[in-house]
Order: sequence, then structure tokens, then C-alpha cells
Amino acid sequence: MLTIAIPTLNEAANIGSVVRFAKAHPSVREVIVVDDGSIDDTVRLATEAGANVITSTLLGKGPSMRDALSVAQTDFILYLDGDMRRLDASLIDRMLSPLERGADFVKASFARSAGRVTELTARPLLRTFFPELSQFSQPLGGIIAARTELLRRLRFEDDFGVDIGLLIDAHFLGALVVEVDVGTVEHDSKPLASLGNMAMQVSRAILRRAELVGRLQADKLAETMEHERQLGAELDGIASSIDAGGKLALFDMDGTLLQGRFIQALAQRAGFEQALLPLLDNGILDAATRSQAIAALLKGLPQQTFIDVAKSIPLQEGAVEAVIQLRKMGYRVGIVSDSYYIAAEIIRKRVFADFAVAHVLNFAQGEATGELRVNELFAHSSGCASHVICKRNVLQHLEDFADQPFGHTLMVGDGDNDLCLIKAADAGFAYRTRSPRLSASATPLTDLREISAHISRECALLH
Repeated sequence: MLTIAIPTLNEAANIGSVVRFAKAHPSVREVIVVDDGSIDDTVRLATEAGANVITSTLLGKGPSMRDALSVAQTDFILYLDGDMRRLDASLIDRMLSPLERGADFVKASFARSAGRVTELTARPLLRTFFPELSQFSQPLGGIIAARTELLRRLRFEDDFGVDIGLLIDAHFLGALVVEVDVGTVEHDSKPLASLGNMAMQVSRAILRRAELVGRLQADKLAETMEHERQLGAELDGIASSIDAGGKLALFDMDGTLLQGRFIQALAQRAGFEQALLPLLDNGILDAATRSQAIAALLKGLPQQTFIDVAKSIPLQEGAVEAVIQLRKMGYRVGIVSDSYYIAAEIIRKRVFADFAVAHVLNFAQGEATGELRVNELFAHSSGCASHVICKRNVLQHLEDFADQPFGHTLMVGDGDNDLCLIKAADAGFAYRTRSPRLSASATPLTDLREISAHISRECALLH
């Protein structure tokens, strides 16, 4: 028996027909749709079509594929895309048949010329580092069938590098990997800006594996990947996630989206709680000095530890629902945090926000160097009049970039360090705060899901 898994994000136009296509096959035991925080009718239509719909634990195709695998109850699993059209009636049989004959991993090829990312990125890199895999005509295709036991031994990338990564990993585990023609499949074309990000993610997945099998210099790869990670924290990396003149919702991270503070959870995991305690909320040190001192405690800590803590620290109840509801109301949603970008970017994906702004820790060869770069967006010559480094300045930079004020802005925080930004926003919310100053300047919240109701009432009064 077979599980069909469909990662989705805003696929209302096609998801119902894809689910019905999958359920019609006699070998399909279950259809699992993993939703990445859709703001259209994807979830409703997939449910009505008979799918088991679950919410992804982390924004991105790879985590959605991994989440489906974690609940699959069959020996075989077939991944389909939610935007597929003109599906050949024999597709499922063609993908399942090689597995029943002994194959371990099956990639689909179909009647469509290879995309730009395949031709300009994947193929050249495969020919260079993995020539034995360069014969695959659709190495980036998302139609994959495999034994669930094999997939549970593989690493799933968190982004569009997942498909090529699974192919390479399966090959190096000694799995029998085959490609089959499944006829005609139509997908939606991706915009050029998205293709740029996709190409970068695919390159990273291939190069990482080339390094692991000794076909690339490790130090050069690590240096390139660290530079790429840091670019995501800059304004250019955020630009595509804001709408000029549109609506903008900003959230603090620690204590607002997260239950507790990331640095404390990290200290507990790594065992430096006693050294951290005198630096937390130290009123004598200015914010920049305190942040640098805390960063120094992190020297030598593995980068993977930061990632693991960010993925496991509990979210506040209602955080995901609040962000998705605001996105449905037309807001672009961002995280503005005094913490570290490596953590804020993961929390962004966990709550399905659009971008994250935070300070950048340096890493070298997989370990923290103890050096911190304060994000330049926290400083602005015409921004906050009270603080050189301030969250309020982030909003000023975003407005400067958009070359106009946003149609409506809101900020949600829990501490004094959020106060300046909250005052600058059109609507400010204090989430379970202990700060008298913040309480006096913002609308109190006990549940993040209350935000949309407050905004709706405000709009009704204005009209």
C-alpha cells in the first residue's frame, strides 16, 4: 500500500483535483496534505477532497516532506506537488511499479523541458561533482516515490534543495535509484526572484554533499554558506517580502512568539547559565556592550546547537494562528529581535512569517567565533531620538526602502526594548508584559489571536 504526500502553500486552484486523483487509485491507503500556512482555501478544499491535512512544523518544502513521512503508515510513499495539472492516469502505477520490483528510490521525468534552475545550476554542478547522477533528466523534480524505511535514513533540507539532496543521499547509501517517464505534467511557473533563491538553495545542497564525500574543499564551502546566511539578514534579503504602501505587522521574538528567551534556552542546553545570569537585563551595560559580552560566551559552541534549540523551544500558544490570520488580512509579517538571526530565521519559518531582522553571530568551521555584528538596520540617522541602536530604526529603514510610509503598521512586544517601535507603529500591542511603560503605551493582549479582532474593530471605527 502507498501513501501520497502533498506539500502545499496557497494551492487552492489545483489541490482538490490532485487529492481526488490520488484517492482514486486502489493502492493508495492515505493522502496527506502538509500545509505551509496557506492563506487561501487550500486547507478547506484539501479536507473536502478527503485528504488528511496537517500543518508543517517549519516553513519550507523539505520540512513538509519530512512531516508527511513522520506520520505515513505504509511501506511506500509518493510525493506529488499541489500545483500539478493534466495528470496522466497512469502516473501512480508508473511510480509504484519500480518499488514493487525492488527499486528503493524513484524519480519522475515528464514531458516538459528542464527548467532554468536545472539547466543553469543543477546540471553543471552534478556534472562537476556527481557525474554518475548527471543522466537524470529532472533531478529537481518534486515527484518522488521511495521506501519509507530508506527516506527515514536520509537528510531533508529545509528548502528547495531537498529533492536533489535526497537523490544524492540515496545514491551514496547504495540504494537502487531509477527514473521513470510519467507522461505529461503541468506546473505553475515560478517568478524570476523565486528562481534566484531556488538556485542558491539547490547549489548549497549539492555543494554540501560534495564536501561530505570529499569532492570539495570544506573550508571554502563553509565560508560561502556562512556569507550567504548573513546576507539574509540584510535589507536586500528582506526587500522582496515587503509591499510598498502595504500593511506591515512586526513581532518581537523572545517572550512574544517564544515561551521564554532563546539565549536562556541555549544556555540551559549548553551549560553556561551561571555565566549568562549577570549579563541578562544588566542595567549598567548599554545594549550593544551587553550583547557583545553575551556573544563572547558562545565561542566554540556548535552552530547545530543554535539550530536545534531554535527548532525545539516552545512557541507561544496562538503564535502561528495570529501570524496566518494577519497574512490573510493582507499584512506582511516580520520578526524584529535583539537576539540572533540564526534563531530568528528559524522561528520565522515556524510561525510562517515573511522575514526576520536580528543581529548576526559569526561562525567559522561550524562553531561560533564569539563575535557579533549588530544589524545595521537597528541604526538610522533619522530614526529613534533616544537610542542609537533601536528596533524603531528597522521600521524607518523599511519605509525608506519602500520610498513611502506603509498603509498600516502594527507591532507586538513584551518589554521596554519594544517600546520605541510600538510607539512608532499605527497600532501597538503589549503581550503579557511586566513593563509599566509598555502597558501604558500599548493595547494589552493575553492571547496573540486577539490581534486580528482589535484591528478589525479599529478599521470599523475608521469607516
